[in-house]
Formats: sequence, C-alpha cells, structure tokens
Amino acid sequence: MHVDAPAAASLVASSIYEFGLEYISSIDEIVLLCIGTDRSTGDSLGPLVGTRIAESTPEGFAVLGTLDNPVHATNLAETLESVQSQYRRPFVIAVDASLGRMESVGFLTVGKGSLRPGAGVNKSLPAVGHVYVTGVVNVGGFMEYLVLQNTRLSLVFRMATVAAQGIAQGLAALAHGRKAACSSGQ
Repeated sequence: MHVDAPAAASLVASSIYEFGLEYISSIDEIVLLCIGTDRSTGDSLGPLVGTRIAESTPEGFAVLGTLDNPVHATNLAETLESVQSQYRRPFVIAVDASLGRMESVGFLTVGKGSLRPGAGVNKSLPAVGHVYVTGVVNVGGFMEYLVLQNTRLSLVFRMATVAAQGIAQGLAALAHGRKAACSSGQ
C-alpha cells in the first residue's frame, strides 16, 4: 500500500494481525525488531518506527531498534542472539527500509516470513522475523549507499508514521487475540 493512501495504517494493522494469528498459540512474547541507522536518512525508517512505537506501545511488547539504540549491520547478529536467549518463544516482527523501482517508492509492504536486511546494499546479514514490514524509500540499482544518504527525510518520516500507527494497532489486536486464546485454553 502507498504511504499516502487513506487506509494505509489500517491495512498494515490488519496484515500484522492476520499474519500474527498463525503464531498466536505458539508464542509467549512479541518482539518488534526495527533495523536501520539514524546515520543515513534512507536507512532510518526502522529506528523511526521503533522510536514512535516505544513511546506509545502497551506493555507486553519488546521494541528493539530506536534512534537512541539502533539495530544495524554491526550489531544485528548479537541482537538476534539476545532475542533468542532473552525471550521465551518470541514472535518477531521485523521492520526495515528497502530500495526498489521508481514506481514502488513510498510503498509499505507487510509479509509473512523473514526479511534479509542489507540486501539492497549487497550485505549478507541473517534473515529476521516471522513477519516483516518494509518500506521502499528510494530507487535501487546504482550507488545504493549514496542513494540512501540522499533520500528525502519527509518521505521516510511519513512512512515511519504510517507504519508505526499500523503496527501499534496490529499489536494491540494481537494482544487482545492472545488474551482471548489464553483464556479459552488454546
């Protein structure tokens, strides 16, 4: 969905909820893992989302990757190890910026499965998440680092705002579904 679509946040929320329902009976904790760095405008989508959600998320969710404490290429493996040792049966939602075709810039995607952080800049990093949210922040294919450095902050900020609203709504719905599943004995 495009970030400027009127129902974009609701679509993100319903996708998070729908994909998360598959895991509801086999998880104990929900971890939002927001990947990126504040040192590159284009790569700041994850930390912006993490910061927005950490400021307003209800209890019961862990948010990793904020502007103050980003999760990026150099600490991703360590963070993933920490998630596995610190959280019991975690359900991980991964958030990251991506590069794509010109006609895809400004689109958010929610999908089931892992994402591969750093793929747009030819980095080989571990796959992350049960569900992912990505945002195409700029055009890929040539001089990716320079493209990320020269991405418009206004677009990334709008995308982060919509993604954070949708993720927060989806997490709240999942929490409600999880409580209902626990109280019914599932």
